[in-house]
Amino acid sequence: MRIHSAGILLYRQGDAGLQVWIAHMGGPFWARKDSGAWSIPKGEYLQDEDPLAAARREFAEEMGVAAPTADYQLLGSFRQSSGKIVTVFAAEADFRPERIVSNTFALEWPKGSGRVRDFPEVDGAGWFTESEARSKLVRGQLPVLDSLVRHLQAPGS
Repeated sequence: MRIHSAGILLYRQGDAGLQVWIAHMGGPFWARKDSGAWSIPKGEYLQDEDPLAAARREFAEEMGVAAPTADYQLLGSFRQSSGKIVTVFAAEADFRPERIVSNTFALEWPKGSGRVRDFPEVDGAGWFTESEARSKLVRGQLPVLDSLVRHLQAPGS
């Protein structure tokens, strides 16, 4: 059975050009990594659940604050190397939370130690230019950024 996730890619355009809001993945595996260690806020949902509602819920869980009120547009569904399908919605918003407070997950760490610890799903987030985001995002999410750029270049956008 294929796993489905839904996420939100916020963007803003200004003097710095296109910027996107992305999050650094939490936990010990990602702790000392930057390049290829960032993601759009997203999470799994059930097939009978509305993907946009799931994306908004997952955004709130990972950021600690609700997704901004905005005009969300479906960017598409993107297959990841793991086989997971990520449905992504984009919206223009100047999101400025006071702080990020992510939900957590339990993990035995160090592996084989028998000690289970809680780690944040996200340990940081921020605005990055398109070129910065290209170096930070996990490879499987680069097509999401490409889709956003095409969407914004389309007539009437």
